[in-house]
Amino acid sequence: MGKINGYIVFTHDLDFGSLLAATSADSPSVIQVRTQDILPNSIENLVISALNQFESLLESGALITIDQAQSRVRILPIRRE
Repeated sequence: MGKINGYIVFTHDLDFGSLLAATSADSPSVIQVRTQDILPNSIENLVISALNQFESLLESGALITIDQAQSRVRILPIRRE
């Protein structure tokens, strides 16, 4: 449903990434924020930067993890190695 409608899950919860890995799903894309302070005015620049940087990957299916130091991306489906 996420890919059909173009939804992106925005979360502070680690469960979405675990579910994507466990099921080898290719959607929906997930943006996972890994900071202590999740107030909008604290994370807005991090989120906007990640959205701009990874826009095309989010459209095709990705797990983006954002923290204060960096943003990381994993293309979906997540392959177990």
